[in-house]
Amino acid sequence: MLLVYTHKITPRLKYTFKHICKRILGLEVSFTSKIEDFIAHDSLKMSYTKQPLSNELFVRSNELLFEVGLSDLDINVQQWDNTKGFFATGERSHLPFDIFAASFYLLSRYEEYLPHVNDNFGRFMATESLAYNHKFLNQPVIDIWAYKLRDVLQKRFPDFKFNEREYNIQPVIDVPMAYYFRKKGLLRTIGGTLNDIRRFKFGQLYQRYLVLMGFKRDPYDTFKWIITKQKQSNFKFMVLFLIGDYSTFDKNINTNKKLFVSLIKSVADYCSVGIKASYFSLDNILILKKEKLKMEAIINSDLNAVRHSFSKLNLPTSYRNLVELEINQDFTMGYIDTLGFRAGTCTPFQFYDLDYEVQTPLQVNPYHCLDFALLKYESQLDKTEHLQKLINEIKAVNGTFTPVFHNYSFSDLNRWKGFRSLFNLILESAE
Repeated sequence: MLLVYTHKITPRLKYTFKHICKRILGLEVSFTSKIEDFIAHDSLKMSYTKQPLSNELFVRSNELLFEVGLSDLDINVQQWDNTKGFFATGERSHLPFDIFAASFYLLSRYEEYLPHVNDNFGRFMATESLAYNHKFLNQPVIDIWAYKLRDVLQKRFPDFKFNEREYNIQPVIDVPMAYYFRKKGLLRTIGGTLNDIRRFKFGQLYQRYLVLMGFKRDPYDTFKWIITKQKQSNFKFMVLFLIGDYSTFDKNINTNKKLFVSLIKSVADYCSVGIKASYFSLDNILILKKEKLKMEAIINSDLNAVRHSFSKLNLPTSYRNLVELEINQDFTMGYIDTLGFRAGTCTPFQFYDLDYEVQTPLQVNPYHCLDFALLKYESQLDKTEHLQKLINEIKAVNGTFTPVFHNYSFSDLNRWKGFRSLFNLILESAE
C-alpha cells in the first residue's frame, strides 16, 4: 500500500490518487496528515505538499487539488520525454510536473465548464481542448504519467512488486436505426419511396422493395454478424439501442413492433445491452426515465449503460441525470470527428461533480475511436494505420480500448466498405 502524506486531504485529492494508483497501477493508496504515521509506515510512501519533510519521495503539489470551484488557471504545457506535461513542480520534486493536478484537470473535464465555443449541436469540440491545441490528444497522457510515477516508486522501493494489468477492449455497437427499410410503418415507407423518386435514387428504390418483399436482407440488419463475432470473443460487446420516440433527430423503429423487441432480446442473450438516449432526453430527465423503464421491461433486468445521441454532453447536467436514475455506465465521452483521448485516459473513471465537489457512482467509459472519425481517412490503408497507432498507444500502457461502431458500419454500403475488417483488427488486437 502507498501512503501519501499531504497537508490537507480533500475529495479532489482522494479521487485523483485513486484513479492513478488504484485503477491504473493496481496499487492501494491511503492518506495521512500526521507526520508520525507517515514516518512509521514501512512500505511505499510519498509526500504531496509544498515542501518535503526530509529526503522522502516528494512531488510538489499544485493548488488545484486543494481548491473548490473553478478558477482561471494559467497552464503552460511543456515537453516531457516522449509526452507532454503541465503544472511544473520545480527542482526538489521527484517528478517535473504535478501529474495529480494535471490528471484532475483532464478527468473532471474542467475545461468544459469554462467558457468555450460549441458546435451546431451544442457539443464541446476537440479544437477547443488543451490536448488538441498542445498536440497530446493522441496519447493517454494520464496513464503514461502513472507509469512514470511507477518507475520512480520502483527505483525508490526496488523490492516492491507491482501488479500488471492487461490490455483489453470494450467494443460498443451504437444502434440509432436497426433497419434502413423494414418496419418503418406505411407513412414512413411512402415518404421514403417518394424521396427516392424525387432524388432519382432508383437503385435505392429497387433495393428498398427487394428488402420489403423479403428477397434481400435489410442493409442495416448486421446483427447476425455482430452476434457471430460476439460468440467468437472473450469479452462482452456493449450494444446500445435507441428506443426513444420518433423525432427530427431520432428515427429508429417503434418498440410496438414485435420484431424490433425480439431483436433487442436476441442481442441481449449474447451481448450487454443498454440505451442510446434520445436527443430530447439529454435535457429532460423524465424522458430519459421513460426510456430506461421501457428498456428494462424489454430485457427484464436493470439498465446500467447509456450513450447520448450525437455524442452530446451537457456537463454536469447529463451525468447528474444518470446518477439520479442510478444508471452507472456512460459511453458518451469522446469526440465524433477526432481519434484520441478526450479525458486524457484509456482507463474508465468515475464522474467527479465539480459543483458539488464529490465523486459520483457513475463510471465514465471514454471512447477513443468513433467510426465516423475514421471516414475522413480516404484509403483503407490510412484508416488501418491510424487505428493501429491508437491501439499501440493503449497497448503501451495496458489500457482499455473503447471503440464505437454503428450497426450500419458493418453493412455493404459503399461508404462503410472495409469497416468490418477494421473492427476485426480491433478484436484481434486483444488475442
